[in-house]
Amino acid sequence: MTESLVGIAARFDLTGRTALVTGASSGLGWRFAEVLAEAGAKVAIAARRTDRLEALAEGITSRGGTVLPIALDVTHPPGIKAAVAAVEAALGPLRILVNNSGVAPASAFLDHSEEDWDRTLDTNLKGAFLVAQEVARRMAANGQGGSIVNIASMLGIVVAKGSAAYSASKAGVISLTKTMALELAKHRIRVNAICPGYFETEMTENYLSTPQGQAAIKAIPMRRVGKAEELDGLLLLLASDASSFMTGSSVLVDGGEVLQQA
Repeated sequence: MTESLVGIAARFDLTGRTALVTGASSGLGWRFAEVLAEAGAKVAIAARRTDRLEALAEGITSRGGTVLPIALDVTHPPGIKAAVAAVEAALGPLRILVNNSGVAPASAFLDHSEEDWDRTLDTNLKGAFLVAQEVARRMAANGQGGSIVNIASMLGIVVAKGSAAYSASKAGVISLTKTMALELAKHRIRVNAICPGYFETEMTENYLSTPQGQAAIKAIPMRRVGKAEELDGLLLLLASDASSFMTGSSVLVDGGEVLQQA
């Protein structure tokens, strides 16, 4: 029997589920938290800049959402364990993780400092691993399963000049996503990745305003950068039961840019 339209819509509903969004103090992470809350999730928003989290929390609360701001440094394992425990104590067992924390220093390969390399890999890749491992252990223990959405990048699939550390870290996130999906499926934990191209965010605004950035925009087949709301549907798909048979996928949202390098 064909599922009714009401039933289909219900598969995207996140009411009662607890979600954690890292890197929620700005950009895509901010938007992800708002979207999950709008879909009914109880959302823990985590980042190092707690002043920014308070502003986000006020907005979610004013719209009737349930939100918990929490300080988190994804490179600090004891802090991760404490933060995840605090989230579950306040909001209940985690069912959704959006692994979004990231940094993106840019410099030519020959000029790339070891400090920038370490900071990028520690935040973007090791941090994603540490947070996902702690959350997945709890998801496996509570027996309800869950969805982990890693935020990778178009530059984990193709590369650009000046992005050695960032591209390496995001390629690692894509590979990590596949391994996690393979191993965690038996625990009813699905793991997928979103690979954005150039989007309007705090992280990209300076670059996109430069001549090089303007040239990059012109090279996108759709001739523009993405807007944060253009990831809403994909995020809800991956976080909800609407993608219940989907795991190990890395989904490009790049305006067709990767097609130029295929």
